[in-house]
Amino acid sequence: MTHHGILRSLVIGILSFQAVSFAETPKYDLAPVKDTIYQQEQGERWVTDTPITELAHLSGVLYYVRDGVLNAYLPDDPSHQITGAPEGITRMKTLDEALWAATNTGAWRFNGTTWKQVHSQPMVDFCMHQGAVHGATRDDIFRWDGNQFVNIKPSTGFLSSDSTVIMADGSQVLSNPIRIGPIQRLASYSDTLYVMNPGRLALLNGAVLFRHPYDWGMLPSRTLRDLHAQGSRLYTATNRGAAVLRGMALTTINGKDGLPFEDLTCITSDSPSDVWFGTTNGAIRKTGDEYHFFGAGNWLPGGHVYDIEVAYPNVYIATDRGLGIIQYEDYTLQKKADLLEKMVKNGGFQRLGFLQKLWKSGDGWIREISDNDGGHTAHYLAAMSFKYAVTGDNQDRQEALDAFKAMIWLDDITPKDGFIARSIFSVDGDKGELSKQGSGGLPAKWYETDDKKWFWKGDTSSDEVNAHFYSVSLFHDLVAQGKEKERAQRHLANISTHIIDNGWVLRDMDGEPTRWGRWDPEYLLRPYGIESRGLNGMAAQTYMWTALSLSGDKKFQQGLDQLIAWRYHTFTVRQKMTFPPESVVTWDDELAFRCYLPLLTYADDPALRSIYLRSLERHWEVMRMQKVPFFNFMYGALTGNDCEADEAAQSLREYRITPIQYSYQNSHRSDLATEPGYVPYAGGTRGISSRESGAMWGSRSAIRYDSGSGGRTAIPPVGWLEDYWMGRYYGIIDAPETNDPALITVPSDAGTHQWAKPYSGTPRPKIEM
Repeated sequence: MTHHGILRSLVIGILSFQAVSFAETPKYDLAPVKDTIYQQEQGERWVTDTPITELAHLSGVLYYVRDGVLNAYLPDDPSHQITGAPEGITRMKTLDEALWAATNTGAWRFNGTTWKQVHSQPMVDFCMHQGAVHGATRDDIFRWDGNQFVNIKPSTGFLSSDSTVIMADGSQVLSNPIRIGPIQRLASYSDTLYVMNPGRLALLNGAVLFRHPYDWGMLPSRTLRDLHAQGSRLYTATNRGAAVLRGMALTTINGKDGLPFEDLTCITSDSPSDVWFGTTNGAIRKTGDEYHFFGAGNWLPGGHVYDIEVAYPNVYIATDRGLGIIQYEDYTLQKKADLLEKMVKNGGFQRLGFLQKLWKSGDGWIREISDNDGGHTAHYLAAMSFKYAVTGDNQDRQEALDAFKAMIWLDDITPKDGFIARSIFSVDGDKGELSKQGSGGLPAKWYETDDKKWFWKGDTSSDEVNAHFYSVSLFHDLVAQGKEKERAQRHLANISTHIIDNGWVLRDMDGEPTRWGRWDPEYLLRPYGIESRGLNGMAAQTYMWTALSLSGDKKFQQGLDQLIAWRYHTFTVRQKMTFPPESVVTWDDELAFRCYLPLLTYADDPALRSIYLRSLERHWEVMRMQKVPFFNFMYGALTGNDCEADEAAQSLREYRITPIQYSYQNSHRSDLATEPGYVPYAGGTRGISSRESGAMWGSRSAIRYDSGSGGRTAIPPVGWLEDYWMGRYYGIIDAPETNDPALITVPSDAGTHQWAKPYSGTPRPKIEM
């Protein structure tokens, strides 16, 4: 028996063709994630050329200080200056239904209509204590009696607990009165006044000042910035985290505890469970044991936070470059899906059935005709295929059908059967120029159609082929009807045939292999292609299994036999590269998982399935740290195993509901230690929440900590829709328990901001089924 024959008998044993499909009952049998009501954040930024330093909210109006001048942030007039207000405000708080302001010339009170000066000395802080407003100057504390501030200092002065002698009759004798200043901040905790002095805390018990108000612990730093009482805790902001006093015990919250950044500037709260920290590089919400980071660019106009005002459902954040506003609203995941789908349909992201990225151009937006229009559109085709399988709604079917026609047009437009274009450019309908950059630094390959109406881009890579097999096979099994099924089968069979007939390469119009479209042993089994042999070898097996299962044509079984003879299956388990670091790329993760779904759906040989499953297990263990739903849900669907569905669903909740890619920075953070139970096998130290990164599709990498996008690109949220409806289809996420329309849908005009104008050029040619 030949080597090939022995290998075939021992390893694959493919004796007969038996079609399987995605439409079989999903096998994820673990308890699904409940789609409960949660608070969804939305962001708004108002950029200014000078810092906003103080905030206060009174009677539904936000007041802010910029350049020492008080303004109101009104919907139609964000720079509304308040007449009669004092200038040079350095501290401002809303207490007892009034706004209190400190300046270098005194203290002022505003009741909503009238300003009144209530003290002639500069004050540094205000707080409520035992039912009355208290204010502090640098050296004294005053109580508001309803008409004026009255000094609370005893006639004999304050006593120090360190120099007080208690006599037999219980009286106190003090050698000398002491100063309680310089006071920087004032807070009322446990019915006791606490003061923040430079480098230390103290408390007032009647006439006695205690300079050691805790028995255990110590401050993390002598650089103190703010003081804030909340229930059973007194928080102190320092440049090395937050000091927390509970009773007489002082502990510290820092990066090891999950605090994203330790250089704090201010602290505030407006509920028993939430605390907000301002820092020199972003804002932080502590809610329960979770920390939510809101950074510059992504959420805030500037990084240095001067003040935070909480007035739920809004939180206002004053920064060195303007005002950040975070708004909270009750949502379910299904409601979010409805909003994001409307955003896709109404935002100008769709064109000729394709899904496009947008670029800011002047005052408007233009669609990017990319290197990977088929790959991007595959997200939407998969999303709508999963959705239709869940809902049975004909409108969802039509959305999937339109995307499918765009995908097969990429084959129809080229003169070679099975050679798919990267993208298609309309001569009269698309703006911008044809890109001149191709793969690997080579020139781009654009070809004009005979009718002069279109250009299509060649040099197609394995990325596009993976996208076609993943999404079109889903469409075939979950959506296609009648001739649509035959067309889907033919489309994937054509691509597979082209690859086989051209020596396991994609052969461009010049007769040469494309830069990255290679599955031949001359490439994969030689040193210059060795890094691709695992992934590309697995992809080639995927193509053969899929084409064989959908078409039944034995030539694809022969193709599979050839791949096994080349021993491609032996590289499959370790196809995910984790070393050397320069070879670890995040986009390969998506490419691999786009293969795993059809591969493990259609492959029916036990020996090969064992290899493919071990490959999936290994790769998901590498990806698990990132908690990205695409990878988690697909792993759960294909194995039936625990896929950390709760963590993945939480990532869906945290995803920002804006398509704009803002700049963000996370590499400076203090909480980047690897979380217990995870290992950073392939870079990074931990996954970053989708709240704290930006709009993504493709690899959706959670270990890309920084980005300089700058708000000039917009990504349609089709990756999110793909993940959500995948979870719903496989039973990993439940439908919401509520039937309240306000919690499962958004109004018809929501998310209808039109970034790019609708396409108005030559229509797509009729696609024959």
